[in-house]
Amino acid sequence: MAGDVSERQRLIRECVVAHGEITFADLADEFDVSEMTIRRDIDVLAAAGSVRKVIGGAIAIGKFAEPSFESRADHEAAGKQHIAEAVVGRLRARETVILDSGSTALAVARALKGSGLGLTVLTPSVLVAVELASEPDTTVLLAGGLVRPGELSLIGTDTVEWFARYNCDTFVMGVAGVAVTRGFTDYHRDESAVKRAAIAAADRLIVVADHTKLDRSHLVNIAPLDAAEILVTDGEPDHPVVAAAAQSGIEVVTVASPKAKS
Repeated sequence: MAGDVSERQRLIRECVVAHGEITFADLADEFDVSEMTIRRDIDVLAAAGSVRKVIGGAIAIGKFAEPSFESRADHEAAGKQHIAEAVVGRLRARETVILDSGSTALAVARALKGSGLGLTVLTPSVLVAVELASEPDTTVLLAGGLVRPGELSLIGTDTVEWFARYNCDTFVMGVAGVAVTRGFTDYHRDESAVKRAAIAAADRLIVVADHTKLDRSHLVNIAPLDAAEILVTDGEPDHPVVAAAAQSGIEVVTVASPKAKS
């Protein structure tokens, strides 16, 4: 039983970090326990310095607490799949497309398989490159640079300079946070520098962000909200960030969220 409690608390911590902020009620629903049990778990995690308890819920500590790639890939996986399918529908045949690193970009790469678009794909992600390497009629260019452990993304000066060599049609960018005033943000400085270089290399920016990224700001600024031409999300159309994006002239594509439970 003690092991079950420890495992639940570990998963609760990952859930808080992934969301940035989450309510006791949502955690109780996620783990199928009472809110009182969740409150006790959060008390333990807060005492250990893993999360911070606030009124009605808990928040991650700091703007740099990046969850592991594995936990991000598993988290909101169905929503990311829906987002990825919508992105593929916005790409044009024979485009030159930059696919970002990260779990949502990897979902886009998987959704591209069998699409027959005949793309040239540039990417700083080893995982994306491997996913598309054997796809017929697809050319894959993998950036150079330093391999970031865990993420298997390429970072550093070499990666930034590599993107400056190319002129691309579209950059599909994943982010850790989207906010009205802060725009698009991320946890990691070197990853963010690569994203900015990719933005500069592309004519069109498509940003992919599941609902947990909305109204979140993290350590490093990437670009203002109006830098995007298209935002694809499973957030609600009336969410303040989604509404602000639409009002600023961004094409907002909302897909059904699998979050709601019957």
